Amino acid sequence: DVDPSLQALESRQEEVLKRLYELKSAVDGLSKMIQTPDADFDVTNIIQTDECSPLTAHGADLDLMLGKDYGALKDIVINANPSVPPLSLLVLHSLLCERYKILSAVHTHSSVKSVPENLLKCFGEQTKKQPRHEYQLGFTLIWKDVPKPQMKFSIQTMCPIEGEGNIARFLFSLLGQKYNAVTSTLIDSWVDTAIFQLKEGSSKEKGAVLRSMNAALGKTLWLVGNELTVADIVAWCALQQTGSANAAPANVQKWMKSCENLAPFSSVMKLLK
Repeated sequence: DVDPSLQALESRQEEVLKRLYELKSAVDGLSKMIQTPDADFDVTNIIQTDECSPLTAHGADLDLMLGKDYGALKDIVINANPSVPPLSLLVLHSLLCERYKILSAVHTHSSVKSVPENLLKCFGEQTKKQPRHEYQLGFTLIWKDVPKPQMKFSIQTMCPIEGEGNIARFLFSLLGQKYNAVTSTLIDSWVDTAIFQLKEGSSKEKGAVLRSMNAALGKTLWLVGNELTVADIVAWCALQQTGSANAAPANVQKWMKSCENLAPFSSVMKLLK
């Protein structure tokens, strides 16, 4: 008679071998997938099928996006250093003004000795002052000695959002654009690349970003797909501030002109002159 313990050992061995075989099959399948050219797919195909309404469409509903608990006027307050003005936030302010009735204001904090006249008038003149409750959004820019831009929205106790890229994402979201996960990730990636490599990186990093931008803009009109996104705004502004605009390759030059042909960029172009 066969020893029961030996039978149990053989059964366990067969089970282990079976699992190893299944694992090997799975690994073989993955390796074939990785070696297949189709596995390295072009995400621009996904972007083009991602339906999003153009920016010229009707205004989004602020109450729907932000809730109704903030009263008639929702307030955005941004602290920024005049020595490094966050140009993308000024472009986004202009875009928001095309959608909503905005009560705009610029102030100077006591931590700053002097602010150039053009920065004090960066929002232009509000010709007709209406009662506060008739506006949909308050947008206050305070020139202050801060290491990076900070934003608070409506609630005094909220932790401020820090960094030009993060604030730009929030402001652009108020335009009501909807993107799928792949497109959103690519937009976020370009925003971070523009801030940390194009604006703050070494000359080698800047050169690498310009080459990547040139390749992307050889496939689509804008950095991500065929509609303007916050990635284009932040990247364009970063190029202007780093002085890399003149050295940009052909596709990037063409894209820059497309940005400059849009009205919201005109206020920033006046600041740069």
